[in-house]
Amino acid sequence: MDISRAEQRILHLLAQGGRIEKRRDENCELIVECFSRDGWRYPHLDLLLFRKLKRKRTIASREGGPYRITRRGLFLVRSQLDNR
Repeated sequence: MDISRAEQRILHLLAQGGRIEKRRDENCELIVECFSRDGWRYPHLDLLLFRKLKRKRTIASREGGPYRITRRGLFLVRSQLDNR
């Protein structure tokens, strides 16, 4: 299964120790944010991309925690030096 370039970037970030957090704003709309392992926010994650990753089972949440990469996600991501 091929994954898009945007999905590839998110999975690389997660494979290096990042996380995806979701929350609701005051209007009860779902907001997803991707953070690197250093705490920097990655701005190119939207709700559509989040749902695609979740549907492909490349990310998962455990016990209400943030979303992390799964073994399937690690298998699908292509290794690149320093995420370039």
